[in-house]
Amino acid sequence: MAISWTRRPIDGSILTHPGVYCRRSSETEWDEETLWRTYSTLTDVEAVFRSLKSELGLRPIYHQKPVRAEGHLFITVVAYQLVQLIRARLRARGHRSSWTTLRRVLEGQHRVTATFARPDGRTLHLRQATQPEARQRAIYEVLGVDPQPGGVMKTIV
Repeated sequence: MAISWTRRPIDGSILTHPGVYCRRSSETEWDEETLWRTYSTLTDVEAVFRSLKSELGLRPIYHQKPVRAEGHLFITVVAYQLVQLIRARLRARGHRSSWTTLRRVLEGQHRVTATFARPDGRTLHLRQATQPEARQRAIYEVLGVDPQPGGVMKTIV
């Protein structure tokens, strides 16, 4: 004995309309594309600022003098502009990654300091960047950035 069935989707259900964005705006002169592009830009700006506030420690602001708070905010805006410049250069070469993805790809490379005791009693500090992975190297090439920043630094103390 076999069982068979036919699925009949109900109009307006998840089967016929799997997802919908509803945005409300007071801008009555904008068309749908302009509204969506503005919303997407705002979402992107918020994501980058969240990143700047957490990874770069740009928040909270504990300054007591207004001029220091203004300087802090200026640095935040300059950092945001740098992020946008990096992303624009990458987009121009076909890289469409979000800032979150770029950070995740690039965070694996570090500068490492190895310390060695020398026979003469002094200490050798050797500092250099780890080897970049293929995805990191591709991003550096597009940006024209040295994949081994800082070179090798040797310090004897």
